[in-house]
Amino acid sequence: MQGDILLIGPEHRNAAAMIIERLHAEIASSDRRYTMTVAGESGSGKSEVGQALADAVAEREAGAIVLQQDDYYVLPPKSNDAARRANFCWVGPTEVRLDLLDEHLAAAQAGANSIVKPLVLYDENRISEETLSLEGVDFVVAEGVYTSLCEHVDRRVFIARNRLETMEHRMRRGREEFDPFIEDVLKKEHEIISQHRARADVVITRDYDVEFVTV
Repeated sequence: MQGDILLIGPEHRNAAAMIIERLHAEIASSDRRYTMTVAGESGSGKSEVGQALADAVAEREAGAIVLQQDDYYVLPPKSNDAARRANFCWVGPTEVRLDLLDEHLAAAQAGANSIVKPLVLYDENRISEETLSLEGVDFVVAEGVYTSLCEHVDRRVFIARNRLETMEHRMRRGREEFDPFIEDVLKKEHEIISQHRARADVVITRDYDVEFVTV
C-alpha cells in the first residue's frame, strides 16, 4: 500500500533469518513457487517481518515479493473506517477480499507470469490497480491480519503480540491518532485473530523468539 511506513528492526531481521534458515531446503526443493503468510494483530510487525522474510530469501539469490493484505480491502481506508463506524459488524474478514488474495497466491503457485492486483492509495483514499510481474520470483509472502485464512499457502507464520503490546509500534508508525473507537476495533480483531494461531506452522512470540510448531 502506498504511504505505508516500515520500521524494520533487528528483531524482525533475526526472526526472519531463523525462519528462512529452517525452511531454506524446503523452499529450494519446491517444484513451484513457495508461498507463506504472516498474520497477527495491528502493529505486531507483520509488514516488517514479511519484508524481512523476502529480504532473507533474496540474500540466498532467489526472487521474492510481498503481497500486503492492506491492498485487498473492499473499501479504501477512510471509507472503510466510515463503514465500521456506521455498522460495527463490518469489522472482520469480510472487510477484505481474501478470496482475491488467495486467488493470487494460487496463481503464483501455478506459475503465472504476473498478477493484476489492487493498490490502495492511502492519501487519496482510493483503490487503483497494478500489474505485478512474477518473472524470476520463487517466493511469495502475503502479510496481513487475516492472511492465515488463505488456503494456497505452504507455511503460515503467526505473530503472537496483542494490541496492548503493539501500541508503541502503532504510534511510531503514525498512521492514525489514538481513538477509542479504533481500540474497540482492535479488541474485536483480537477476538477473531487469536483463534488463527492454531493454523500456524511458525509462531513469533511477543519477544520475537521463534517457535516452530509443525515444521
